[in-house]
Amino acid sequence: MSNQLATTWDRARILIVGDVMLDRYWFGEVNRISPEAPVPIVRVEKREERLGGAANVARNTASLGASTALLGVTGDDEPARVIDTLLGEMGISSHLARDASISTIVKLRVIGRQQQLVRIDFEEAPTDTVLRDKLTQFNSLVGAYDVIVFSDYAKGSLVSVAEMIGVARQQGKRILVDPKGDDFSRYAGASILTPNKSEMVRIVGQWKNEDDLTARAQKLRAELGLEALLLTRSEEGMSLYRDGDVQHFPTMAREVYDVSGAGDTVIATLAVMLGAGASLVEAVAMANRAGGIVVGKLGTATVTREELLEG
Repeated sequence: MSNQLATTWDRARILIVGDVMLDRYWFGEVNRISPEAPVPIVRVEKREERLGGAANVARNTASLGASTALLGVTGDDEPARVIDTLLGEMGISSHLARDASISTIVKLRVIGRQQQLVRIDFEEAPTDTVLRDKLTQFNSLVGAYDVIVFSDYAKGSLVSVAEMIGVARQQGKRILVDPKGDDFSRYAGASILTPNKSEMVRIVGQWKNEDDLTARAQKLRAELGLEALLLTRSEEGMSLYRDGDVQHFPTMAREVYDVSGAGDTVIATLAVMLGAGASLVEAVAMANRAGGIVVGKLGTATVTREELLEG
């Protein structure tokens, strides 16, 4: 990967659409067990707030220098205001619709002794009115961006994803999707899907061996009309399936500390590289490297240009 290409990363213009959330971390000491129940008592000493879900994808593209915009839905509440502040600090263009009838999605993680002890989720699906407005807003924004990333966490923000992909495809955009659920047909016509192993099994079933996986992956890629399917495989690295071709990328992880948010970092790096003019193979190689770095960090984290270009 040349430094010459790295200098063009800030030319990439990325629009991220999807389920926006706030990740909260409470860190504390664990010295005793509760007398009320057999659970540890955590005395909270530090709190952190980070962008989560689709907002974490935006955080990752922005940290690599790309011009980044985020389209999504939040509640009209304190976590939404925190998200707005964090987006502003990173220079991310915010196009978040406020839905006063729901709460912003929050994932609260309690950490003791450097381990996650419990995660508490707060979430509600957005209303139809807000989602219709979001589709209209997408139609007006899409023309200004090179790469469109759909970050689907199955929280209800992407019910119109098929229509959005259709609009983006008509305008010749590169369309990346981090998919969720039991039905990938709504992502038909996208450029690249980036499922992980468990998501892939849900769609194509359990494979017997590598040849069987390749056959199933290529069948799915052809059915959905994709340019490529990128399967992220944890300790087995990544596999890139294109028409008549498969390439494997061995894992770059030196140490796996926390896998949360790794998929966000992978698709974000892929988007920035493609937006900067890299080939698909170059982009996947760099995304693989980014994923290997971020799993060595606690919680939803980002990767810097310097980390990616080392060595």
